[in-house]
Amino acid sequence: MGEFEQDLAAEIKEIGEKYEEKGYFRRLGDMFAGLGQPHDTPEYKNARTELQRQAAPLIAIVSVVLFVVTLIVVTAMTTSSDKGYEVKVQQIEEETPIEEKQDEDPEPPPDPEPQPMEDVDIQLDTPTPGPISDVTPMPSPPSNQVSVKPAPQDTVAFVNSPVKMKSMVGSRTPGSIGAATRGGAGYGDPNTEAAVLKVLWWLKNTQRTDQNNPEDGFWSGGASTLANTALAVLTYLAHGEYPGSGSPYRRDFGPVVQKAINHLVNSITTGGTPHMRGADGNEYAFLIATYALCEAYGMTKNPNCKEAAMTCLERIVKGQSPTGGWDYKINPQSTRDDMSFAGWALQALKAGKMAGLHPEGLDECIKKAVKCLKTRNFKNGGFNYTAGGNPTGLTATGCLAMQLLGYGGQPEVNQALEYMRDWQPTFDKSQLSATKTTGACPQYYCYYATQCKYQAGMKQGATKKDETTWHNWNAAMKKLYPASIIDDPGMVKDYKGGEHKQGHYVNQDAHTSRPVMDSCLAALQLMVYYRYLPTNQLKAGQENAADEGGDIGGGDKNDINVEVDI
Repeated sequence: MGEFEQDLAAEIKEIGEKYEEKGYFRRLGDMFAGLGQPHDTPEYKNARTELQRQAAPLIAIVSVVLFVVTLIVVTAMTTSSDKGYEVKVQQIEEETPIEEKQDEDPEPPPDPEPQPMEDVDIQLDTPTPGPISDVTPMPSPPSNQVSVKPAPQDTVAFVNSPVKMKSMVGSRTPGSIGAATRGGAGYGDPNTEAAVLKVLWWLKNTQRTDQNNPEDGFWSGGASTLANTALAVLTYLAHGEYPGSGSPYRRDFGPVVQKAINHLVNSITTGGTPHMRGADGNEYAFLIATYALCEAYGMTKNPNCKEAAMTCLERIVKGQSPTGGWDYKINPQSTRDDMSFAGWALQALKAGKMAGLHPEGLDECIKKAVKCLKTRNFKNGGFNYTAGGNPTGLTATGCLAMQLLGYGGQPEVNQALEYMRDWQPTFDKSQLSATKTTGACPQYYCYYATQCKYQAGMKQGATKKDETTWHNWNAAMKKLYPASIIDDPGMVKDYKGGEHKQGHYVNQDAHTSRPVMDSCLAALQLMVYYRYLPTNQLKAGQENAADEGGDIGGGDKNDINVEVDI
């Protein structure tokens, strides 16, 4: 072969080597060899390029190897540290079998024994009212101890959890109830609690059952069936009674509450604007039932209650008048701004938001409502029945609404409290006030007034006048209400055969044929001590007041200045 042929063959070989598909390990060999060459040679430059190509697979291989090695080491250490433990089993003595020690459903306690009434004379000019109470209610359990596991969607059974509505709701547990009813100027006593239990047993005894649906329970007579049932639910919930609760009465009152909530949920109509069967013509009952459903969801986290409550809350928000109030039939075109009607709407919205229910437009709805209360429903030192009118007994309704919405220190509230200063609890319309005509529904007004005076007199930083006013009212209420209950004949048996007294209330006005409503309103008053905390106590939560300086007027220095998150 000539020299030309040899050079051609060498060149062809060199070109072939450049385009030859090398194996992985051969490329690695060439890379390491090239890295040892001078930096200006083609071999070194090719090696640097190959190193960049190999970075990703090398990292993957090394990571897997390190993971495997680590796993082997950890497994070896765990295996080597296993120890055996000696287990000693304590033999239970025969005379105390374990089945006799465990009693998940203890016998309901006996009714509280009435105590002799002591005359309490507290005057408004008392220089120093003294401590609000020598009994401090037990605090609510920390939120991290509360179960929020929802119940199954296809059941109305309730999760076993304590009250968990945030902010101003107190701990409605047996211990807290007992602490709040042991006496003291600002709290209840055994007589008030005995009256409450009489009403609860009476409600249990008078609940009716739908013949076509034995799991549906309600109360009829007087007010609408829906309103009666909703008020009964609120009354039981105020005492911490619901299926799965920690109450000693859960086996007796729990099924009653469950059937009543079933009735509320089943009453909601579907398709178009939601309504509720059994409501009155003006739909007051729709608002009260929404209030009850919101509290039920807040206390149980039951998904059926949530869906029903949200459906109703959405209608209330959409049914607000352009001026910020509400009118009969939840009519969004009306600007009548009925204070009585709005009172239940606002209680429902408050309970809904405390329970974590936030229908679209809720915050703006609340801001408009507060503006309406301050401008259209307030005149001459009190709140009126309809926009522009003069103050009535509904001054208590507007006052409580302002307090619940975080405006307890506003001038309108202070003037309303002054307007109600000389009121005393009564069932007789002629006795509600010595100087003011307040209408024909004394028990209805007293339901609100009790909460207003409690909120004002028991809050942190309360004035001496408000403290004394609450103590005066409370002393009169503790004397009047236990003595005024009508004891019904016969005893109500609990699930173990124990017997309990029952009783109800009757309002002495034009509406004497509504014992369920009157009894529930009275019982709710007698549970004010543990039903709600004063709204601006620190432990009641710092999320009640609207934004300061807005167009609805900010809170004063005594209010909690946090955006409307109630």
